[in-house]
Amino acid sequence: MEAVVSEVVAPEDLLKFEKKYNAELAKGNVSKETKFEYAWCLIRSKYTDDIKKGVELLEDLVQKGTKDDQRDYLFYLAVANYRLKEYEKGLKFVRMLLRQEPGNKQALELEKLIDRAMKKDGLVGMAIVGGIGLGVAGLAGLIGLAVAKSKS
Repeated sequence: MEAVVSEVVAPEDLLKFEKKYNAELAKGNVSKETKFEYAWCLIRSKYTDDIKKGVELLEDLVQKGTKDDQRDYLFYLAVANYRLKEYEKGLKFVRMLLRQEPGNKQALELEKLIDRAMKKDGLVGMAIVGGIGLGVAGLAGLIGLAVAKSKS
């Protein structure tokens, strides 16, 4: 699963699918296949803005897609949100998929990966908050010492 979420699209593939998408857009009708291919490339980009654009395209596809199509859209929405570190959103999408397909091994693996990332980031966040708390307490102690010395 790590390979799926960390894969980066080749620039020439992104360009190829972007051209195809824009050509269909210029004609006024983008097929769902083209929109999906382009979104799939975008979410594998190393650039956050590309990933966000891919999320927008996939969210649009989920709204209009059949149940069979939604499997892929939901899975890649979860992957994209994982890559954006939007873990709660990623979890929401992977769980929507698991409601439809409780035995989907890829979705179950992705759910575990997102859970681990949330726990890891939560611990890092708590450590940062704890460090800030210690810094504030230390500063208060130094101010207290300075005040005590000035009174003596």
